[in-house]
Amino acid sequence: MLDWLETAQRFLWGGGTLALVMGTGLFLTLRTGFLPWRNLPWAIRTALGRESRRGRGASSFSALMTALAATVGTGNIAGVATALAAGGPGALVWMELSALAGLSTKCAECLLSVKYRKILPGGERVGGPMYVMRAALGRPGAVMGAVFALAAAAGAFGVGGMVQSKAVAEALGASFGVPARATGLAAAGLTLAVLLRGSGGIISTCEKLVPIMAVFYFVCGGAVILGNWQNVPAALASMFRGAFSLEAAAGGAAGTAVTMLEALRWGVARGVFSNEAGTGAAGIAAASADVDSPARQGYINMAGVFFDTIILCTVTGLAVCASGVLEEGADGTALAIRAFETVLGSRGAGLVSVSLALFAFSTILGWEFQGEQAFGYLSGRRLLPAYRLAFVLAVLAGAEIRLGAVFLLADICNALMCLPNLLCLLVLSGETARELRAFQGIRRSGRRL
Repeated sequence: MLDWLETAQRFLWGGGTLALVMGTGLFLTLRTGFLPWRNLPWAIRTALGRESRRGRGASSFSALMTALAATVGTGNIAGVATALAAGGPGALVWMELSALAGLSTKCAECLLSVKYRKILPGGERVGGPMYVMRAALGRPGAVMGAVFALAAAAGAFGVGGMVQSKAVAEALGASFGVPARATGLAAAGLTLAVLLRGSGGIISTCEKLVPIMAVFYFVCGGAVILGNWQNVPAALASMFRGAFSLEAAAGGAAGTAVTMLEALRWGVARGVFSNEAGTGAAGIAAASADVDSPARQGYINMAGVFFDTIILCTVTGLAVCASGVLEEGADGTALAIRAFETVLGSRGAGLVSVSLALFAFSTILGWEFQGEQAFGYLSGRRLLPAYRLAFVLAVLAGAEIRLGAVFLLADICNALMCLPNLLCLLVLSGETARELRAFQGIRRSGRRL
């Protein structure tokens, strides 16, 4: 069984899929006249501004935070460290470049999700790529939407439930000696407490939790970078040398030689898994926002790529590279902990573990929201309590079981979300471009947005 899953995972996430992700982002950037790149500063200001927090029900800001909850996770710490260990410092540069391409992808998938969303009788707004595919692409789109929704609903158990619970259990067990069972019970209990409040409870919790945990990690990581400030210029030089040098050079874990292609492959792969631009998942959260302009929400959610990859992943990557611990042979969370310990001493392990626990819990909530919305699309809203209960049980079980098959199934589900979503974005690229150009005209005219 594992052999079959490994073969499917390698096939679905091979170089062709990663090239499709990057290619779609670059194509959308060109098709839209670079509007996502040109409007990134405005998008960041708007996402953080007071206006984005207003609205009946979910505001634009809370929709962004819910989407970020699902993307800001263990990949921002352990995932970045793994990419550096395998692909060398140059992997971080390619991670950033993949994020630039992902800006247009994230903008397009969230814009379309808002445009084609549905408003339920109770006033709740629901949407996502599955609604876009069914409404805009006819019968083939209905099949694509069903595949996407099934993969999202099933993948949430792995990516958002079991994997995150296991990561928290391992981190707290290594740093504080907390038993895995106790971690599982605590994570499941907290998740259940939030889910009992319904979708609104998830959105409200994410709106409060995500900014706090992001600032906490940014401050801790910034302290590590400042503590190793004398090594920062050399670290930056090694990043760009590793990213674009055609000759293999030492740079990976234990001083192993790393080629530019390895740096590119690991950087792009981890960038895609970090910000999830292309999977379409962020569109599910974006559709819940009380906003009249699809383009406006597309831009606001696009800012999430900047916060996730260009800010938080860079903090981890630069902290590791400047601390000089990359050649010690550690990997994943252990490598990040070693970097933090160079400045913060024994407290570094605890701070990384606490950050990882917060990131993982936010991912649990963000993915549950996305999963239940996809499940509701397939089965109706009456069965959502059963889905939530099953998800809580997955969080409980994930802390103690081995996750080899779960990791592979989660990757496969992500790919089955990504492929139909990217095809939909390419087919509807002209519609996205028209929406963004029309919105640009409104902005230039000075009319209220």
